[in-house]
Parts: sequence; C-alpha cells; structure tokens
Amino acid sequence: MKSLHPIRNKYIFLAVSFIFWFSHFIYIPILSPYIEFKGGQYAFIGLVLGSYGLMQFLFRLPMGVFSDLVKVRKPFIIFGMLVSALSCLAFALTDSLGWILLSRSLAGVAASAWVVFTVLYSSYFTDQHIHRAMGSISFVVVLAQFLGMSVSGFIVDTWGWAAPFWIGGMIGICGALLSLFVSDSTGGIQREPVKIKELASVIREPMLLKVSLLSILAHGIIFTTMFGFIPTYALHIGLKASEVGFIVFSFMIPHAAATLLSGSWFVPRVGQWKTLQIAFGATAFFTLMIPLIETKAFLCVVLGLNGFSMGLLFPLFLGMAIESISREKRATAMGLYQAIYAIGMFAVPLLAGILNSSIGIAAGFYFSGLLAMIAFFLIVVWNQNSSESKEGGSGAKLMQ
Repeated sequence: MKSLHPIRNKYIFLAVSFIFWFSHFIYIPILSPYIEFKGGQYAFIGLVLGSYGLMQFLFRLPMGVFSDLVKVRKPFIIFGMLVSALSCLAFALTDSLGWILLSRSLAGVAASAWVVFTVLYSSYFTDQHIHRAMGSISFVVVLAQFLGMSVSGFIVDTWGWAAPFWIGGMIGICGALLSLFVSDSTGGIQREPVKIKELASVIREPMLLKVSLLSILAHGIIFTTMFGFIPTYALHIGLKASEVGFIVFSFMIPHAAATLLSGSWFVPRVGQWKTLQIAFGATAFFTLMIPLIETKAFLCVVLGLNGFSMGLLFPLFLGMAIESISREKRATAMGLYQAIYAIGMFAVPLLAGILNSSIGIAAGFYFSGLLAMIAFFLIVVWNQNSSESKEGGSGAKLMQ
C-alpha cells in the first residue's frame, strides 16, 4: 500500500471508520426497548449497556501497548471489524437475554480496537494538525452514529427487531474486507515502541489523567442518556418506534456540527478549558431537564441543545489526551485514556439502571446531570489552579 497517495489513504481509513461505527450504532436506539421487550428489567438493561464499556476497560490498554510493541496497527483494525460483524450476527441469531449480554460484550471487545484506529489516523498528520485530524475522524464517527441510529426505528418497523442486527453484520463484513486496504504508517513504524516499564510515566501524565477523568463522566452521561435510556423514555411518553428517528436527528445533527466547530472555532477563540466548561455546564442543565419533558417537540429541542454541548467535548478530549505525549508512546497513552473513560461507559449506565429499577426512569437522568455538574466544577478548579501557576511563574521571572 506504499504506492497509495496519502490523501487516498485517509479516505480509505475514514470509510472503514465510518463502517465500523455504523455497524455498532445501527441498533443502539432500539437496544434498550428491545431488551425490555424480551423481558429484561432496567437493572439488566444497565448491565447490558455497561458490558460494552467493561470490555473496553479490560482490552483497550492491552491493545494499545501490544500495538506499540509489535509496531503495526492494521491487523488490529481488521480484528476490530471482524468482531464487530460477529457481534451483530450474534444478536441476530438468538434473542435470549444471556446471548444479548454476550453479543453486546463482543461489541465492546471490537470497540477496544478504536485505540489503534485513532493512533494510526493521527500518524497521517503532523503534530500541529492533531486537533484538526481528531475533529475530522470524530465527525466521521458522529456521522456514522447519526445515520445508523436514524434508520434503526424505521428498519424495525419495516422488517422486525432482528433486522438492524442482520444489516449491521452484513455491513461489518464489507468493512472487514475494505480494512484489508488500509495503509499502515508510511514505511511501517520505524521507531522504538514504548517499553512496559515506561508505562508508569504515561500513567502519571497530569493532563492525560485530568482529561481521562472528565471523559469518564462525559461517556457515562452519553451512554446513559442518548445511547442508553432516552429511546425507552421516548417510548414511555408516547413516541412510536418509527419516531425514534426524530430524537436521533435532533441530537446527532447538532452533535456532528459541534465536533467540527470544537477544534476549529471554539478552542481558538475561548481556549480548551473554557470550551470544556461551557460544554459541561450546558450538558448538566439540559440533562436535568429531560425527566420534566412530556412532549415530543420539547424533547427534540432539549436533545438538540444537549447534543451540541456534548459534541464539543469528545474531539477536544482526543487531542488533549495525546498532545503532550511523545509519538512512540501515543498508542499506549490513547489505550490508557480510552480504557479509563470506559469506566464511565460501564459504571454509569449500570448504576443508572439500578437507580431506574429502584426509583423510576427519571433517576438515571438526574444522576447523569449531577455528574455533568461535578465535571463543570472540576474544570473551574483546574483552570483556576493553572492560571495561578502561570501567574506565579511570571512573577518569579520578573523577580529574577
């Protein structure tokens, strides 16, 4: 693949990334209603939703480290595509609650390969363009999520509950074939991989730890709300399965727009930390409003505003997580980052499911809103401490 023009490499890679996430998200809007239809309680739905994150917590860091050690990325991408297709097909072939849990767990194993996707794509760019590159790939991810989720309800209404899983599996197989044409880093990875003993230095990186903690909260919120219980809540307030597409459109279009504006407009004008502060503050407000909504139109408006605010977060996290890390350690750093935020993807939906079972479906949304408020205050404190450190450093220089 060395003869391919770099621009063509990027387009092939983005196409594979699109297919990868499309196959993951084509069934997301109907997943929690489907489990409820099959007899699963809210606590079990939370367990299934959380299993996706648990597998990523267990597998993402080892994949990042191993990818650095063997000096290749492409085989991990092919592996991720194959397991993603297998997950969808496992959903389609059986409808028992145990197999539903296993199938979603396989999707988590597949998603663990995303650490290698992001590092390989960033290797196509210079350090100065990492934020722009992460914005591009984040846009493709959101576009795949948006299109997959948009057609989910229509597919179920037309062909039944199993149809999204069959379609996701077939598309995933096509993606696995296309991934054979992905180009690894030019000329292979010619640098020394990170040594296991150096992992401690990556783990201690202050910026990586702060961003990872914030990402735990953000991923926990989105996997509890839009990718979790919002479709179920929408059905409870009177929407039909075919109308789930309306709430997907409402959330995902502003969400996609925000991923492009995050690094190109917000960060240059207000800075990284201020952008995070605005986004989490808005997320807290709009998430807390969800349980108070009883109409489709109002739900769509609030989800649109929430989608935009959350869309500002994720591309910014991706860039901030690795910008202070040397290139040879970035797969390990990205694996650590994605493994840490996976804690939010399994712990928060699981806890929300338990709360929903005990108190009612509104409890999970209030819990998610509280987490967004905690993130907001952490950013205020960290930004203030950073400003004071810079002022102290400037004062010390003037004294010299």
